[in-house]
Amino acid sequence: MTRPHRVLLVDDDPLARSGLRLLLRSAGDIEVVAEAADGDEVVPAVQAHHPDVILMDLGMARMNGIEATAQVRALPNPPHVVALTTWDVSDAVMRCIDAGAAGYLLKSDGPDVIVKAVRDVVAGDAVLSPRSTRQLLERFRNQPGDAERVRARELVATLSERELEVARRVGRGLSNATVAGQLYVSEATVKTHLSAVQAKLGARNRVEVAVVAERAGLLAQ
Repeated sequence: MTRPHRVLLVDDDPLARSGLRLLLRSAGDIEVVAEAADGDEVVPAVQAHHPDVILMDLGMARMNGIEATAQVRALPNPPHVVALTTWDVSDAVMRCIDAGAAGYLLKSDGPDVIVKAVRDVVAGDAVLSPRSTRQLLERFRNQPGDAERVRARELVATLSERELEVARRVGRGLSNATVAGQLYVSEATVKTHLSAVQAKLGARNRVEVAVVAERAGLLAQ
C-alpha cells in the first residue's frame, strides 16, 4: 500500500487548521503529521516530522509565510510549499514563487482544489489558483521592457519543437497529465521535456516557465 502524503499545516488561526485537518484526512491518501501556528515554528516542525508538503498561510504575527518558505526551501531535501492564503495580489504571488513555493492558492478556492494541490505538487506539478495565474501573467505582460522580451525570445529559441509544445502548454497552466494526453506521450516523457525546458530557460519551476513563455509571446500563439 502506498504511504499517504504527509502534510504540515501552518496557520495562526486554529479554526482554519482544524477545518483543513478534517478536509485533508477525509481525502484518504493524505496524512496531517503536524501543525504550526507561526512561521518561526515551521523549520523545527519540518525537521521533526519530515512532511512532503506544507500548506502555508502568509499573514502571521512573528514570521510571515514568505520568509518561512524561504527558510524551508534552504533546507536539504525540503518539502514542497503551497501558499494558502486570502492575499489575492500578484506581488504576494511573485514573492512566494521567488521564495521557492510550488503553489499559491486562495482559501476561497474550495476543498477539491486544495486536496488536488497536495497530490499535484507531490507528483511534480506546480499549482496556482486560476485567478492568481491570470494576475501573475498580466503583470509580466504589462511590465517587462524590451530587454526582458528579447532575452525571453532568445531563451525560447534554444528549445526543440517538442519542448516548445510542452512550454506553451505548461505556460497555460495545464498539468503534466493533460499535456501528455494532448501530445500523445507518457507523463514521464512530459516530465523529461519539462526538466529540459526549465534548464534551458533558467526556470526553477513551472510558474517561471510560464513567465518566460509569456514574455516571449508563446502564449499568444
